[in-house]
Amino acid sequence: MSVKSQPRIARVSHAATRGIRVTVRPRYLADESDPTTRRYIFAYRITIANETSPTAMLLSRRWWIVDSHGRGSEVIGDGVVGRTPRLAPGEMFEYESFCPLPTAWGTMEGSYTMRTDEGETFEVTVPRFYLVADQDGEA
Repeated sequence: MSVKSQPRIARVSHAATRGIRVTVRPRYLADESDPTTRRYIFAYRITIANETSPTAMLLSRRWWIVDSHGRGSEVIGDGVVGRTPRLAPGEMFEYESFCPLPTAWGTMEGSYTMRTDEGETFEVTVPRFYLVADQDGEA
């Protein structure tokens, strides 16, 4: 699919699981991308807010990344950006990361594994968000 036929999508994605809200704001990094070599770079800012859940620590992440040709890859790792934030009720953690794609648009979605202070482990949904190259630098 060419850049001209990209889907129109929401700029921000939200999901809440067991009182943990995840908000994602993607953007296209035109200055770091090179469409002539099929290299599109996207940044995304994620806010994880503990709205009502017991205190919990983010242990790991799992991403499913799909380009516009339907090619997918899975990324699994400890924490996020080298950290394992612990969030008490009312606290939040924000970070920014990036994703390279060989196409002008794609999607990401996934989950965080969290553990409460009582030792209960649960999965928090990271909502699907769209990585779309556009002229104004937003995704």
